[in-house]
Amino acid sequence: MIGTRLAEMLIDGGYEVALLSRTSGSGRFRSFRWDPLAGTIDEAAVPYADYIINLAGSSVSDGKWTQEKKREILSSRLAGTQLMARELAKQNHHVRTFISASAIGIYGDRDSQLVNEETPPATDDFLAEVCQRWEAAAQGVAEYGVRTAIFRIGIVLSPEGGALVPLARTVKLMAGAALGSGKQYMSWIHLDDLCRLFIQALEEPQWQGTYNAVAPNPVTNQEFTRTLADVLHRPLVLPKVPEFGLKLVMGEMSEIVLASQRVSAEKTLQQGFTFEFPKLRGALESFYSEE
Repeated sequence: MIGTRLAEMLIDGGYEVALLSRTSGSGRFRSFRWDPLAGTIDEAAVPYADYIINLAGSSVSDGKWTQEKKREILSSRLAGTQLMARELAKQNHHVRTFISASAIGIYGDRDSQLVNEETPPATDDFLAEVCQRWEAAAQGVAEYGVRTAIFRIGIVLSPEGGALVPLARTVKLMAGAALGSGKQYMSWIHLDDLCRLFIQALEEPQWQGTYNAVAPNPVTNQEFTRTLADVLHRPLVLPKVPEFGLKLVMGEMSEIVLASQRVSAEKTLQQGFTFEFPKLRGALESFYSEE
């Protein structure tokens, strides 16, 4: 979802874009073959690029977190990042900048505490462990003299995929409800703001290190649900979905919707980035203004 929109915006901005894919390419974008788990990549791929944006990783919200699924979530992120680091250690390229995704899952459940990039990662938390190992692999690239920026991405809002699609569907069916207590914080970002953030980080050399990729106004789950219902002109008629019910249905994956993450965007703002959609209502209205 992110890669497709980002590629469109880069092309609109005058860039040439190539994708790394495990299958043969077709369509609008040039592509190079790679297989991260096998450690193979087209030898022409990295020498082609001035910039690399690393978004590879299997969905964390697709199916219950069995042991096999958890291995896939971790290995799909580590393998691609480690493969990029291996290739960038070579001297046959002109890559100026490496941008790598991470996630605000690194902070774990923090209740109402406002966290920033200096906040220590959570312990005894699966997603936090994944993010730490993912970031460590990306930081290895900086050792080779390539400017490296890592973005801890929040809940990405898009009508094309991600968390917003099932939430909007339930609200449209008048089955929307706050999840758990509803008091847990959701740190979100509009898809276009995220893509603009990546592009600014490509173009401006001061972007280096770790940043939170979240809008500056996180909201509680209850506030998110109410605002979405209001924008969609639907009533909220159901009570909250109890925490035990979510855990029963989703298992360990329920952490995604029950964990409270109130994440600061201050460092990103201080770098000079301006959000087009700093507040939730405006972001949702950009998708559903005709509803």
